[in-house]
Amino acid sequence: MSQSFRMLARWILVFFDPRKILSWKYVVRYISHWRRFSAMSGEPLQLADSYPCLSDWVSSTPYDPHYLYQGGWLARRIAVARPELHVDVGSSVQTLSVLSAQVPIIFVDYRPLKANLDNLICVGGNIVSLPFADASLQSVSCIHVIEHIGLGRYGDPLDPAGAASAAGELWRVLAPGGKLYLTAPVGRERVCFNAHRVFSPYTFQKLMPALTLLEFSWVGDDGNFHERGDQADAAVCDYGCGMYVFEKTQ
Repeated sequence: MSQSFRMLARWILVFFDPRKILSWKYVVRYISHWRRFSAMSGEPLQLADSYPCLSDWVSSTPYDPHYLYQGGWLARRIAVARPELHVDVGSSVQTLSVLSAQVPIIFVDYRPLKANLDNLICVGGNIVSLPFADASLQSVSCIHVIEHIGLGRYGDPLDPAGAASAAGELWRVLAPGGKLYLTAPVGRERVCFNAHRVFSPYTFQKLMPALTLLEFSWVGDDGNFHERGDQADAAVCDYGCGMYVFEKTQ
């Protein structure tokens, strides 16, 4: 598939969701099921209570490989490390809500999360200016976030150096011996404005030279997960997901 075709497809998807358009073909099935269910139950269904879900009849459960695998990847490592406190910056709130059952979590987000859950403290903050002292945190995660910084997608200021600034802050707040769990799109390095960046698998080691890479896993373009894999293999991706465990050694 050519780059120009992919670009055109992305613009079309902004305004036209093919799943919703194609779901019209299931309206006849919906009506048929309505009539059958009503006859089976012996009670008429109320049109005012109808809630058509037309595109969920599939042979296997759909999922986003990046988010499915990175959530499981992070949870397994936190379960082993068992930090006294874990700080997350901007990651999936569904993942963090589950992790808070294992360890106390401070969740920092540019758009503060307004939720009330034991072991989960939610604060507002900017990843390029984190509200923590230098070298103060033993366990930090930033999952599928750093690629967005500085592109304005979430209301943050435009900044071509946003990802580099964010990496510097994650490095700054991490204590000696502390662990950073980081994931981001990897492959051909580029900016896909204003959705995200894609990084070379080696970029973060250049942005955070005081950190030592302990482990690298990745998801390929085919959606397959490679645990403790090789960065060189991930470099051929168009839009893979790199998962890094770093330790601060300086």
